[in-house]
Amino acid sequence: MSFDLMVFAPDAAPAKRPAFLDWYEQQTEWAEDHGYDDPRVATPALQAFYAALAAEFPPAPAGVEEPETGTDYTIGRTLLYMSFLDWDRIDAAWEAVHRLAARHELGFFDVSSDLAEVWLPDRKGGLRVAHSD
Repeated sequence: MSFDLMVFAPDAAPAKRPAFLDWYEQQTEWAEDHGYDDPRVATPALQAFYAALAAEFPPAPAGVEEPETGTDYTIGRTLLYMSFLDWDRIDAAWEAVHRLAARHELGFFDVSSDLAEVWLPDRKGGLRVAHSD
């Protein structure tokens, strides 16, 4: 089991909740024509976000079928999906993702939250809740 968060290019995703959730479902079918482990396929802001976050939360060991530590990164053109495997670090992971999403002006989807909050850049260096359940 993991703790899942996602960041995304805000201009790539619909702003309204029903359309956003449809977009999310479509994106997580992982149907883009590339592998999902190469940050070079992503937007420049997502690449910078990945570099900063992976320094704090390294990728899970490669070649291990069910790793128990690290972070599983799934990288698309307009989103980065993260599954944090270290449960003792989930608060720090949430804080880091939120902080770095704001810094890089990315959207943030709290996939594992009961409210499934979606945050968008507030254009003042922070994030604001756009919608939730």
